[in-house]
Amino acid sequence: MSWSLARIVLLALFGSVFISPAQAQGYPSRNINIIVSIGAGTGMDVLVRLYAEKLAASLGRPVVVENKPGAATMLAAAQAATSPPDGHTLVVLTSAALAINPWLYKQINYNPDDFVPVSLYVKSPFILVVNPQVPARTVPEFIKHAKEANPPLNYATVGAGALQHLSMEFAKQRFGFDAIHVPYRNTGQSVADLAAGHVATGFVEAGASIPLIKDGRLRALAVSASSRLPLLPDVPPFSEAANAPDYEAVSWHILLAPAKTPKEVVDKLHAEMKQIMGTAEMKEKASAIGLIPIDTPSIRGMQDYVKAEREKWGALVKKLGLEGSQ
Repeated sequence: MSWSLARIVLLALFGSVFISPAQAQGYPSRNINIIVSIGAGTGMDVLVRLYAEKLAASLGRPVVVENKPGAATMLAAAQAATSPPDGHTLVVLTSAALAINPWLYKQINYNPDDFVPVSLYVKSPFILVVNPQVPARTVPEFIKHAKEANPPLNYATVGAGALQHLSMEFAKQRFGFDAIHVPYRNTGQSVADLAAGHVATGFVEAGASIPLIKDGRLRALAVSASSRLPLLPDVPPFSEAANAPDYEAVSWHILLAPAKTPKEVVDKLHAEMKQIMGTAEMKEKASAIGLIPIDTPSIRGMQDYVKAEREKWGALVKKLGLEGSQ
C-alpha cells in the first residue's frame, strides 16, 4: 500500500472515531422537536411538556412539543423514523407502536428497529374494575366467579388488539376462565356502560376509572402493573393478588431517537432524561396523573425490555388469531 493511500485510510479511520464525539460536543445546534404520538392534554402529553421545559434548560436550546396523533400512533412513528438521525427529532411512543402494531397490522410504515431508546420513564397501568353488582371483591374471588359464571361474564375494551383487550385475554389464559369480549369505539363509552352495569368488568385506563372508583360506581380489584399505583395505594397489583409473579400488562412511555443517531448524542440525552425524571418533583407529577414512574433502564436494558414485550404480546396476538387482522 502506498504512503498516500495509507494516509487516506488512516485519516478515514481516525475521522470516523472523532465524528460522533464532535457531533455530540456541538449538540444541540438548533431546536429539538419531540413528536408526541397521542393528542394534546393527555397524560403523556402533559408529562412530555413538563420534561421538555427542563430538557430545554439543561441543553440550552428550545424543545418544541408536536402532537401527531392518529393511525394507532403510527403517524408519529413514521415521521420520526424518517427524520435526520442527529438527535434534533425525538418521538414518544408506547407499547402499541413497538410491541403490538407490528403483529396486529398487515402493513406498517415503519420498523420498530428504526429507533434507539433514550428513556423509558413511566408505565401506564390499567385497573381491573367490576360493576358493583358483581359480587367479587378480590382477584381470587373474581377468578372463581368468572369460572362459575353462566353465561360467562362480559368485559369492555376499546377494540380487538388494544392492550385492554390483550390484558384480559392474558388473564383468561393464565387463570383458565372465560369472558365475552364487548368492544367499544372509545374509552368513554366503555366506562359509561361499565358503570351502568351493561358490562360486568374490564381493564380500564387509570385516568378514566379512578373518578368512578372513588364515587363507588366501579369497584377496583387490581392494578395491571407489577407495582402499586400511587393514586390507588390500597389496590394491589394483579400479580400479587393472584400470586402470579409473571403477570404484568401495561403500556409504557418511551422517548426514542432515529436508529442511526450518534451514540454520544443518545448517551447525552439518556443522561439528561435520567436526571430529570429521577427527581422527586417529576415522579410526583407522573404519579398525580395516574402513571407509575420508573427509573429508566440502560439503553441496552430498554432494548431488551422492548424486545421481550414484543415477543410476549406477539405470541398472544398470534394465539388469538389476530395477526395481520387490521
